[in-house]
Amino acid sequence: MRFRTGSKFFVPALMGCWLATGGSALAQKAVTASDDPIAKVLKKKKTTDIAGKAVTTVKPKPKVVDRGIPNEVPLPARKLFGYLQSPAPMKASSYGGYAKGCMSGAEEMPINGLAWQVMRLSRNRNWGHPVLIDYLKKLAVDVQQKDGWPGLLIGDISQPRGGPMLTGHKSHQLGLDADIWMRSMPSRRLTYKEREETAAPSMLSGKISISKTRFKPGNVKVLRRAASSPLVARIFVHPAIKKAVCEATNDDPKRESWLKKIRPWWGHHYHFHVRLKCPRGSRGCKNQRPVPKGDGCGKPINDWFAMMTRPPRKPAKPAVKPTKPRKPRKKRYLTLAKLPKSCRRVLSYGRHKNAMLFAKGVGENVTLPVRRPVN
Repeated sequence: MRFRTGSKFFVPALMGCWLATGGSALAQKAVTASDDPIAKVLKKKKTTDIAGKAVTTVKPKPKVVDRGIPNEVPLPARKLFGYLQSPAPMKASSYGGYAKGCMSGAEEMPINGLAWQVMRLSRNRNWGHPVLIDYLKKLAVDVQQKDGWPGLLIGDISQPRGGPMLTGHKSHQLGLDADIWMRSMPSRRLTYKEREETAAPSMLSGKISISKTRFKPGNVKVLRRAASSPLVARIFVHPAIKKAVCEATNDDPKRESWLKKIRPWWGHHYHFHVRLKCPRGSRGCKNQRPVPKGDGCGKPINDWFAMMTRPPRKPAKPAVKPTKPRKPRKKRYLTLAKLPKSCRRVLSYGRHKNAMLFAKGVGENVTLPVRRPVN
């Protein structure tokens, strides 16, 4: 029995096979050649292995190299700035705020002078803006020659490039803050060990009362001299010290101009904290708001004492129903991304091997020095 095959049966069958095999390949090629962004990123390249089989590899995207330290360094900024031991060789300037910033072109405060000595040398925090260093030198000489004060013992100023510190202060980041001990400088030069271990005596005899044997009239003269400079924005002292200065200067009719700069604040019972205004030329520096009018005595200082002597609150009654334990909060710390953009350049400027380590992204593998807590 014979079967006749005509063109009317053969051609449709051939077209069906072609659509089933070649049509899908052409469609896939058309999609690949289109403007698909995924197809552009993943450029495939055919190669052959040892056995001669075809292997498809994906060409990796080129890495973008950024000069300086990456903004996404997963480290606290205090470790980045606290590790560097030399200043940025740039023009002297401060960037950001007193508690969120950095400094370039820092100058080192000499550890010894005719009218001053620097304490806690192991911290390497005797760096500041040149304007602050000049102010401290002049203040030390003036209180010695004009006020009869033996000299100044200078504590923490700032790190070589400012920024957050490994331990202690939240401020002192712009090179415009300095701690000066209430205790006067001794007549002899202290040794390195004495500068590390000598404790700063408190000026208080209780929580809110001043020690008359330690807080002397010379301390009032030093505070007046320090606050009289037009460069000073604020001076922080303990509320009890502020009240003692108010009582000691009742006869001074012009005291408001300098006494208003002396502000009460927690913890400043063994030293006073000098803060200068942003120097000229520091465009990225942010000043604090001006101090309120008045000398700050009377009601403002009485409100501080009322707050410090307020009885503690009664503990809240325990809840009847047991509550679920709260999840521990994550520690928040300043990162490089939260600081001004100029701080990235300050941190990585110059051929500093430590800065280069951080720039290569191996900062977390570097062992940081152990610093003593603030005394």
